[in-house]
Amino acid sequence: MLRSILAAVLAVSLAGAAAAQEHADHSTPQPPRQKWSFAGPFGKYDRAQIQRGFQVYKEVCSTCHGLNLLSFRHLSGLGYSDAQVTQIASDWLFKVQDGPNDQGEMFERAARPADRFPQPWPNENAARVRYNAVPPDMSVIAKARTYERGLPWFIIDIFTQFQEQGVDYITALMTGYEDKPPAGVTLPQGLMYNKYFPGGAIAMPSPLTDGRVTYSDGSPQTVAQYSKDVSAFLMWAAEPHMETRKRIGFQVMVFLIIFAGLMYFTKKRVWSAVH
Repeated sequence: MLRSILAAVLAVSLAGAAAAQEHADHSTPQPPRQKWSFAGPFGKYDRAQIQRGFQVYKEVCSTCHGLNLLSFRHLSGLGYSDAQVTQIASDWLFKVQDGPNDQGEMFERAARPADRFPQPWPNENAARVRYNAVPPDMSVIAKARTYERGLPWFIIDIFTQFQEQGVDYITALMTGYEDKPPAGVTLPQGLMYNKYFPGGAIAMPSPLTDGRVTYSDGSPQTVAQYSKDVSAFLMWAAEPHMETRKRIGFQVMVFLIIFAGLMYFTKKRVWSAVH
């Protein structure tokens, strides 16, 4: 029975690996593996990096992409004070629709910390007219995007808790634009070529250029640095309580190990007189 199960698991794994390899041979390259401070069971967010990433999002990405699952008050998790959060909300480029007022009319006002990030476009049809596509919301995009790593990596990932496919992909996407598509590839009108985007044809022009965002901490102002920083911020946006989850998970594992030991010695003590 055990042999049959192991044989079935091996067959499925080999079939999956073959399919992944065939898919890789006829599609996009695999994003390069990046190093992240939040990787692994004990990883933590680099507050300086995710603040820089938020700056990139605010100055570049927010004109098209929303964060409609996050409220401004969540920015305190980046290390901002209450006063800073209030100022960021009130200065946000897009206003919050509120109402109705005493006259029964809707109106716009400056955002408050309790408000969610407003969408940069009034509705999806308006977005299609403006951008030729509906820009995806970025609230959980770092967890929603992934790629196939194939055998044996997907098995190893179970034990290493590798969960950074999304941020690796976003970083690669930001740096994967090319001026011309490879020979034999024809792009539809109005689309750009990005070697890491599935199919290669992407509606979003390259959003980043060297020197576009000014950092105050002396970090490199390059596309590569912007890409990693905004990817780290989007990982935080997708899972702002990751550090708490990892800490509680570690505490639970320690408790279970101690509890299992106590139960074992209790069993030995209770049944020691039984022959």
